[in-house]
Amino acid sequence: MSFASFTTSYIQTALWSSIDDNGDPMNSKYNMYDISEETMVKIYDDCLKFYNENCSLWEDDETAGHDFWLTRNHSGAGFWDGDYPENGDLLTEKSHTFGDYNLYIGDDGLIYGT
Repeated sequence: MSFASFTTSYIQTALWSSIDDNGDPMNSKYNMYDISEETMVKIYDDCLKFYNENCSLWEDDETAGHDFWLTRNHSGAGFWDGDYPENGDLLTEKSHTFGDYNLYIGDDGLIYGT
């Protein structure tokens, strides 16, 4: 198990599923180094809490990081879509307790979350 793989996948999913002011996916112009320090701390804290509380409920950390971002933001895929037949509903419920988290580009060109 790897927290680093989980978190990297979470961030990559956040960037490709979020759009900039022009409607382009953030990952077409930005990467994790463009995320503000305060936003990275929030991402790290949320991922660490979710990972520590739930990592025994999945087999693949990369997929779980991807699904945590999608599920917490009520996207069209995630823990609930059938890849977790035993724990999907529980992981979905736990993801939703973190609330939606959306990325945007600040005036300084860095990525922030709200």
